[in-house]
Amino acid sequence: MAGYRGGFGGFGGGGQMQQLMKQAQEMQKQMQKAQEELEEAEIEGESGSGLVKVVVNGKKVVKSVTIAPSAVDPDDVEMLEDLIVAALNNAYEAADKLYQEKMGGFGGAAGLL
Repeated sequence: MAGYRGGFGGFGGGGQMQQLMKQAQEMQKQMQKAQEELEEAEIEGESGSGLVKVVVNGKKVVKSVTIAPSAVDPDDVEMLEDLIVAALNNAYEAADKLYQEKMGGFGGAAGLL
C-alpha cells in the first residue's frame, strides 16, 4: 500500500500514543485532586439572617446543621422547615459554583472517576 506508514491508526507511531497516555494520566491526577478538594471543602449556607446555618462539602454532603433557639417556635414548625430548606439551597448553590470551578475544565471526563 502506498503511503501506509504503520502505527496506531493515524497516531503516527508509539511516541504520540505514549504522549497521549501521559496526558490522560496527568488529567486523571488533576481530577482526583479536585475531587479530594471538593470532599474537604466546607461551604456554609444560611437563611433567616443566620437563624439556620448548614455546612456542606463540595459534593453536597451535609456536614452540620445549626438552628438558633429563637428560630424554634412550636406553633410555627413550617417556618423552621422553610428556613432549613432555604439554608440547604443556599449551601447547594455555593457548592455547585465550587464544583464548576474545580471540575468544569474537565468537561465530560469529570464523571468518569
